[in-house]
Amino acid sequence: MKSLEKAPPRRILVVSHFARQEAIDTSVNVIRRLDNAGIVAVLEAQTASDLDARSGVNLPSSVERLGRDCDVSDCELVVVLGGDGTILRGVEVARPADVPVLGVNLGHVGFLAESEKEALPDVVRGIISRKYDVEERLALHIEVEDPAGNVQRDWALNDAAIEKGNRERMLDIMIWIDGEPLSSFGCDGVLFSTPTGSTAYSFSAGGPVVWPQVEAIVLVPVSAHALFAKPLVVGPDSELSVEVQPRDGGSAVLWLDGRRSIELTAGALVKAKRSPQSVKLARLHQSPFTTRLVNKFQLPVVGWRGKAH
Repeated sequence: MKSLEKAPPRRILVVSHFARQEAIDTSVNVIRRLDNAGIVAVLEAQTASDLDARSGVNLPSSVERLGRDCDVSDCELVVVLGGDGTILRGVEVARPADVPVLGVNLGHVGFLAESEKEALPDVVRGIISRKYDVEERLALHIEVEDPAGNVQRDWALNDAAIEKGNRERMLDIMIWIDGEPLSSFGCDGVLFSTPTGSTAYSFSAGGPVVWPQVEAIVLVPVSAHALFAKPLVVGPDSELSVEVQPRDGGSAVLWLDGRRSIELTAGALVKAKRSPQSVKLARLHQSPFTTRLVNKFQLPVVGWRGKAH
């Protein structure tokens, strides 16, 4: 008889902010639940070592170390327990292997999270039974070209933020859309945002809220010294460019999702367009984005859109 090959185990990578005791307790609970269901929990190698060194933390023997026992591509899902910053870190880990990310909010707003901590038992049950859908979110491809012609490339899920490096100095910027000059003015910075990031830094800077299903790129000036410097929304196939000229020997920096940075020299050209690779987010609930918006920002809907149904 032909022998049957044993199917590979299901693996779930668990990412969390393990500096907080709440995150440690929650993560260990999730890992044990997965282990009880026959699913292998995977931890980043340094995280596993840090947890092993803590007294009172007993991880199941089935736990694997990322990069030693398996790769991200061997995992079917990345589960992130934390706020938006931790979820963005999970996205950085998952994106090269095109693995979906499911976030559970342990922070404050947690707009990228699929569920809150209170719903964690239901989340784990949904993961075990594979009752989740996967959404593809538009990401940004970023190119930074200095005056010498050197080019650096990176990406962002939420936003790419051009910021002044000196508080007392403004930036002089020139904006192009699809290679055509549009406007120039002084400002504190400029944001390129995706629909996913429209409720983050872009929202705080006065940009529009864009529903995730809309494919678009948003440009938002920050503290512009101009009468007409409004946010812009362009199509997904457009390319936005900003030339940066720090004033009086000032400096500038480009922040990608608030996590990675590129120093900008005078005359640097920053280009943003749709990335050919999207980011995959796992969803357990198909509630309307309007409901998520109201709940996350605790909007007073009475008097705005009538009584809640």
